[in-house]
Amino acid sequence: MPFRYRLQKILEIRIRKKEEQLQRVIKAQEEVNRIEFLIIQNREQIKNLSEQMRKADPMMYEQYDKFIKHLWEEDEKLQQEKQEAIKQLEKEKELLIQREQEVNVLEKHKENQKEVYKQEEKARELKELNEIGSQKFFIKNREKKEEQELEELMKLQRDTENYGN
Repeated sequence: MPFRYRLQKILEIRIRKKEEQLQRVIKAQEEVNRIEFLIIQNREQIKNLSEQMRKADPMMYEQYDKFIKHLWEEDEKLQQEKQEAIKQLEKEKELLIQREQEVNVLEKHKENQKEVYKQEEKARELKELNEIGSQKFFIKNREKKEEQELEELMKLQRDTENYGN
């Protein structure tokens, strides 16, 4: 009879939850990367605008200043979003670690149960072999006794025939 783990369905559910959590971690990491990319783009835009401002007509400085100020505000907003995304990523990673531990516990339990099953199977096989061995031993002993009794009976018959003649 092959080994069947009685908690296999629970293990499968936990593995599925772990994989779902891994996908959430990946999405959270992608969100952090997306925000970092937006920050880089925004800073490039600020840098380019500052260079353009140096070459621009002095009448446009006020417009450039307003736009650069807007871009810096956008940068601060993106930095806050990045911090929130990092916090969310850390929460998702913690949940992933928890899910992995849940799976590991059941996998360890499964391995222990498999070892117990193997030991029980070995014990059962040894018991069967011992029973078979015992039966063979008793059968051989009985056959030897029967042979000895038959030989004694034959000897007695010979003796009585020889004695009677």
